[in-house]
Amino acid sequence: MKALSGKQMCRLLERRGWTLARVNGSHSIYRDAATGRRAVVPVHGNHDLKPGTQRGIMRDAGLTEDDL
Repeated sequence: MKALSGKQMCRLLERRGWTLARVNGSHSIYRDAATGRRAVVPVHGNHDLKPGTQRGIMRDAGLTEDDL
């Protein structure tokens, strides 16, 4: 799996039609208007997301490795 930073994950979600609902500290909370799903992305500069965290966000957002 290609490692992404929090900023890159946010851009990917926005390209997929997700909208930024709010920011709580260093966590950006995105919503999908069509399904009502929520995805929380930790944004800590340009540090890569940990593999388990990235998989969890991708699962919440319905993304696959092909989407990266």
